[in-house]
Amino acid sequence: MNKLLASLIATLFVGMASAQTPAPMAPATPAVVKAEAKADKAVTAAVKSEAKVDAKADAKVAKAEAAAAAKTAKADAKAAKAKAKAEAKAAKADAGDQAKANAKAEKTGIKADAKAASTKVDANAKVDAVKVSTGADKANAKLDTNAVKAEVKTDVKAAGSK
Repeated sequence: MNKLLASLIATLFVGMASAQTPAPMAPATPAVVKAEAKADKAVTAAVKSEAKVDAKADAKVAKAEAAAAAKTAKADAKAAKAKAKAEAKAAKADAGDQAKANAKAEKTGIKADAKAASTKVDANAKVDAVKVSTGADKANAKLDTNAVKAEVKTDVKAAGSK
C-alpha cells in the first residue's frame, strides 16, 4: 500500500512539474511582429477613443446636472417670492377680510410650490435622459474597443499561421 501511495504521489509531482514547463515557442516571424505592432496601435487608438467618449459623456452629465440645479433654484426662489408677496398682501388686508386674504395667500403659496415641484421634476427628467443617453454612448464605445481587440487578436493569430 505504501509503495502504491508513493508512486501515485511521485506521478502527481512529475505531472505538475511537466505542466509548468512552457512549451517551446516558435520564433516570431516578421509577419507576426508586424501584425502585433499593428494590433497594439489599433488597440491603443480604440482605448483612447473610448476614454474620449467617456470624458465627453461625463461632461455632458455634469452640465445637465448643473443646469437642473440652476433651474430648480430659480423655481424655488420664484415660489418663495410669490408666497412672500401673497402673505404681505394678506397682512395688509382689513380685519374683516383677513380670513379671506389668508386663504387666498395660502392658495397662492400652494400653487407656487406645485409649479416649483413640477419644474424640479422636469429638470430631473432631463438629467435622467442625458444619463441614459451617455450611458448608451459609453457602452457602445466599450463594445467598439472590445471588437477592435478581438479583431486584432485574430489578425495576429492569422499572421502566425502563415
